[in-house]
Amino acid sequence: MKKILITLSAALALVSFVVLDAGSWSLDAGHSRLGFTVKHMEISETVGQFDKFDVKITTPNADFSDATIELTAEAKTVNTYLSMRDDHLRSADFFDVEKHPTITFKSTSVKKAKGNNYVIKGNFTMHGVTKTVVLAGVHNGTTKNRAGADLAGLKISGLIKRSEYGVGVTMPNTVVADEIYLNADLEVSKN
Repeated sequence: MKKILITLSAALALVSFVVLDAGSWSLDAGHSRLGFTVKHMEISETVGQFDKFDVKITTPNADFSDATIELTAEAKTVNTYLSMRDDHLRSADFFDVEKHPTITFKSTSVKKAKGNNYVIKGNFTMHGVTKTVVLAGVHNGTTKNRAGADLAGLKISGLIKRSEYGVGVTMPNTVVADEIYLNADLEVSKN
């Protein structure tokens, strides 16, 4: 019985392991989330997400090193699960979605670190301001779906300061913290 379990475990591991090939990857929006967390009143955290966003990844190597990552989020789709707050975030006080409809990120460097970790540098644009940011990436794994297509899971996170982008500048940091924690859980499929 022990031999059967070991053989079965080894077979399952081989079936679920997929080596990446160079190519392009597209977002599986139904299995992905682009979110953020911000401290409120210095005592609690408010979470939110952007309901509509897209990610395109191009990989020149057999892993995600040296990849190009492009993300675009529709600012008007901000969702903090409270419509009054969401309307305020869409206003000129914060995102000003009429003038600045998108939030974007384009990588300039993706370097493999230890294990499945990556250091991702790039240009983050929000509210008409572009700044260089450094994000942490984790390749959660790669597998094949039922149709045989390659799928990869990625987690990308980092911190920005809203004041550097002119977002919510009249809002005291004691009410809404300046530091915003960004987090993206992505499932991408190979084109």
